[in-house]
Amino acid sequence: MQDDVIFPYFTVKEALTFAARLRLQDPIPEQDEKIDKLMKDMGIYKIKDSFIKVISGGERKRTAIGVELITDPSILILDEPTSGLDSFLAV
Repeated sequence: MQDDVIFPYFTVKEALTFAARLRLQDPIPEQDEKIDKLMKDMGIYKIKDSFIKVISGGERKRTAIGVELITDPSILILDEPTSGLDSFLAV
C-alpha cells in the first residue's frame, strides 16, 4: 500500500503500544521497555507524545516500521522503506 495504516489520532507511543498489546505475550512492563527502546532506536522518542496526523512523513514512516518491528520478526520485507525519509535519515 502507498499509505501507512496508522490511526491518525493515536500518538506515536499509543500506536506502538497498541501493536504491542495486540501482538506480544510479554508482561506489560517488558512491553513498555521494548516500546521505549524501539522509539529511541528509531529516532522517534522525542515525538512520542505527538499525534500521527501532525508528524512529518518520515516520522510517520519510521513509526509504521516500528509497529512491525515491535514483534522482533526474524525477517522483514520492505518495498522502498526510505521513500518518505529525507536523505540524512535514509542511510
